[in-house]
Amino acid sequence: MDVDAYVAAHNAEWQRLEWLINRGRKLSGAEADELVELYQRTATHLSVVRSSSPDPQLVGRLSSLVARGRATVAGAQAPLWRDVTRFATVSFPAAAYRMRWWWLGNAVLGNLLALALAIWVVHNPEVQASIGTPDEIRELVDHDFANYYTEHSASSFAFQVWVNNAWVSAIALTFGILLAIPTVYVLLANQVNLGLIGGLMFAYGKGDVFFGLILPHGLLELTAVYLACAGGLKLGWTIIDPGRRRRGQALAEEGRAAISIAIGLVGVLLVSGLIEGFVTGWVHTTWLRISIGVVAEIAFLSYVIVLGRRAVRQGETGDAELRPDLAPTAG
Repeated sequence: MDVDAYVAAHNAEWQRLEWLINRGRKLSGAEADELVELYQRTATHLSVVRSSSPDPQLVGRLSSLVARGRATVAGAQAPLWRDVTRFATVSFPAAAYRMRWWWLGNAVLGNLLALALAIWVVHNPEVQASIGTPDEIRELVDHDFANYYTEHSASSFAFQVWVNNAWVSAIALTFGILLAIPTVYVLLANQVNLGLIGGLMFAYGKGDVFFGLILPHGLLELTAVYLACAGGLKLGWTIIDPGRRRRGQALAEEGRAAISIAIGLVGVLLVSGLIEGFVTGWVHTTWLRISIGVVAEIAFLSYVIVLGRRAVRQGETGDAELRPDLAPTAG
């Protein structure tokens, strides 16, 4: 093997790998993927050099490079608490803040749809009749709607709500890859249900009961759903228009940001589930129930705006810092 020709052919890759290794934990998600690929290639190059032309200087250089690459890819992990802290203070709020216009659009359009549907139900008795008989509707507005929050133990109900909402949000996010069609369905189904129930409650003079029971947990819960749908819609749109990035690169980056949102929303929906399970049906002072929901909503939005805006200004996108534990392929 011509060593000089081999070095000339692959030296640029080795230099690039060394540069990525030196960046350490400052790597973006795409750069981390590139690091893994170059590490595997260099391990193969080392194997070829050892078997075909054991040049001591070149073997030493590649051995050192592969060892450092292996440490960066698999062995040089930061403590778990540092990763968790970075996720909570940088990755998740950055991903959420970057989606703010998609998020706000979902909230505005979704609530306008629910409001229009509720008004339609209130002013059209024939629409109410198509939903149920007068006795069924009266049972719903007088008993079933309020009893829904207390018919199970608070802890069991909170857990069920949390799991269900996390599952729905995950569908809205991950199925954005299908051109966001399932995401749109989740958003529409959520708002249609909200509008129909709200319309029936107002039509029968129970509007105060409706808002008194929906607002405590609904503010934070709906905010989380709108954010999940925003991530799914952004992912679907990226397939159509990746911008200046290659489509594969754009999908990888947006997909990792969507994962950040999905993981972060597990915690957010846990809080809304606890409020729904332990506050909505069990705190009997209406203003106190609503105040708890308002405080939770303001706290979450402040968290995203303050930390997210700062992270985005520093160049963060919510793209995960990947450190895959992969072994090199050689031969």
